[in-house]
Amino acid sequence: MKKYSLKEICSVFSIETNIEPYGNGHINDTYLCETAPRFILQRINSNVFKNPGEVMENIANVTGWLGEKIKAEGGDPSRETLTLIKTKDGKNYYEADPENCFRMYKFVERSVSRDIADDPIQLYEAGRAFGKFQRMLSDFPADTLHETIVDFHNTPVRVKQLEAAVESNAAGRLASVSAEVEFAKRYSKYASRVVDEMAAGRVPLRVTHNDTKLNNVLFDADTGEGMCVIDLDTVMPGSVLYDFGDALRFGASSGSEDETDLDKIWFDLEKFEQFAKGFLSETAACLTETEIELLPLSALLLTYECGIRFLADHINGDTYFKVHRENHNLDRARTQFKLVADIEKKLPKMADIIKKYV
Repeated sequence: MKKYSLKEICSVFSIETNIEPYGNGHINDTYLCETAPRFILQRINSNVFKNPGEVMENIANVTGWLGEKIKAEGGDPSRETLTLIKTKDGKNYYEADPENCFRMYKFVERSVSRDIADDPIQLYEAGRAFGKFQRMLSDFPADTLHETIVDFHNTPVRVKQLEAAVESNAAGRLASVSAEVEFAKRYSKYASRVVDEMAAGRVPLRVTHNDTKLNNVLFDADTGEGMCVIDLDTVMPGSVLYDFGDALRFGASSGSEDETDLDKIWFDLEKFEQFAKGFLSETAACLTETEIELLPLSALLLTYECGIRFLADHINGDTYFKVHRENHNLDRARTQFKLVADIEKKLPKMADIIKKYV
């Protein structure tokens, strides 16, 4: 980055401005362009996204589709979806060199993001925003999108990756995590459920966001309404169950992802209900019977998947996820596994909640 002037990069997009670092994202470098109107400049992390051109083609196609749907429903595309700013030569991004690619979005004014829900109604609004995202893309030809991270939510593949980590024991940590490995083996019975249903045609291929954390929804600063789904780098073909389950893995937990006191961790049914209510208010009419049936299980499945990824990385020596203390990935895995066991007990109640809103 030192060899590039951010002002010069902005000029490629016909923007002359002062520019400052913005936000707390972990993947891309993000900057705010202090113009009127304001813009967001991002450097795409080429270590994570090996083909930025495919990422940007997906984003351009999906945001263009959403913009037309929002206009048709009388909404405001400039606030309800991301707006890409093209370069002077009409491209969706600027490649300074293969390792430094930049894109620009219009800044969504009068919006806020939240890392944690202060009130369950915020989970309702997040669920409604992600549900609207799904509904408006329900007739988008998902098979035309690039799979920018192969097998990202293929849980059986993640199980095999854990098995490979156990086999190699690269960091010599296996003896200290035998209980966690046994837990992962015991719950692997759930791993193939979604991919099997997709293969059978009962769960359709859809456009999926694949990172449905609360902070990937912008809320209207005045009304509190869930307004705009952001961070579209992982938009790919997949199952709606991935998005629903992943949102609840984080959103319905009683504590943080790396909480060390497991007595503080459980799956909160009130949070689950609020998110499900909002999500189904937009999607109930466009989901299949099998998708609706598997919504509760998806929370277990995506929590399990994340847990075994943390565990595999711990065994491998912390080579993928950033860690900030000793055994950080192990703490994360234990938290996810505590949630998995609690979700399993609560599946019947979760199914009853889903029935209320279908």
